[in-house]
Amino acid sequence: MSNVSKKELRTSIASRLSQHMEVETLDEWPPIETLGDRLANSGVSRRSFMKYCIGLSAMMAIPISLMPKLVEAALAKKTSVVYLSFQECTGCLESLVNVFPNTRYNLSATNSTDSIANIILSALSLDYQETLMAPSGTQAEISKAAAIANPESYILVVDGSLPDDKKGAGYFIQHGMTGLDLLKEAATNAAAIVSVGSCASFGGLPAAKGPANLINPTNARGVSPTGATSIKAALDGFGGIYKTKPVINVSGCPPIAEVIAGTLVYWIINNKAPELDSSLRPKMFYGETVHEECYRKEFFEEGLFVKSFDDAGARAGHCLLMMGCKGPTTHNACTTLKWNQRTGHPMEAGHGCLGCSEPDFWDKKSINAQGQQGVGFYNHLDPATIDD
Repeated sequence: MSNVSKKELRTSIASRLSQHMEVETLDEWPPIETLGDRLANSGVSRRSFMKYCIGLSAMMAIPISLMPKLVEAALAKKTSVVYLSFQECTGCLESLVNVFPNTRYNLSATNSTDSIANIILSALSLDYQETLMAPSGTQAEISKAAAIANPESYILVVDGSLPDDKKGAGYFIQHGMTGLDLLKEAATNAAAIVSVGSCASFGGLPAAKGPANLINPTNARGVSPTGATSIKAALDGFGGIYKTKPVINVSGCPPIAEVIAGTLVYWIINNKAPELDSSLRPKMFYGETVHEECYRKEFFEEGLFVKSFDDAGARAGHCLLMMGCKGPTTHNACTTLKWNQRTGHPMEAGHGCLGCSEPDFWDKKSINAQGQQGVGFYNHLDPATIDD
């Protein structure tokens, strides 16, 4: 074994690497080209490209009247999307990549959402997303810098809550910038900000206060040390143009895949946000409570409740309210759009709704077994306060 210390070994390796590598700067990389740019730079005129399209369309028996639209579609820039992640678990992104074609919501001319592959390849340009993008390192940052340089030309998608720079100093540092700095930089020219997941929408788990604080607000125990906040709250804190930026909250832990995709597709087609509720969520997905369309609702109306998991009521499919189901106060599309390619939702699997798409769902007050106010997923809502 060599007597060289670890420090000396690291210094030696770094020295050798520096002899063979040059530091790349953003300016050394060429700007991102559109198809139209590349054709023009290669000497292909618009007239030549039109002739090519006419010949190609003849082979595919496409009417000549559609030529202008074909050329426009081929040369048009796709909607750019920059996707940032902060205090999160990647569950929201995992949900999005499992989106599948669905015909329930009128989102486009085909009245459907699309597969994630078709959305990324044809509807939008995913210019930055650390998990999905092909580039890495310097080239990845070039992609982001190019995308956010043009005002109103991209949608900023964000998942995860943001740590406060003072209370949570050091909890999120990337490229020498804090999470708040990164958000401000990316939001400056964004046409809209889509907060994906309950952490981004409302603070979520990182912002949970915990039972000790809800019982005694002066108790410092249970408070997130990061001082986590939602994306909208962070933007409001910046003030100025950031306070008036269009924000769409797509809440859930995680949100349903087709809800995320449907919201993005709606903006791409209409160049505006869908109608939003008071929590800035799209009404087309969050307009009804989970309770309203639940197949167990008839048992709620008859006063038939599950009292313990696997009791006779559970086996008969009775209402799960007394087991902590928060469906009556939770706005989401779980019982209509469903999960996992419309195969089901939590109540169909025998478990109550946790209320994950609502603000502060981790700290939601409910009634415990002793009839007292408490906090917990299995503490139930008061049936007398629920509107049928």
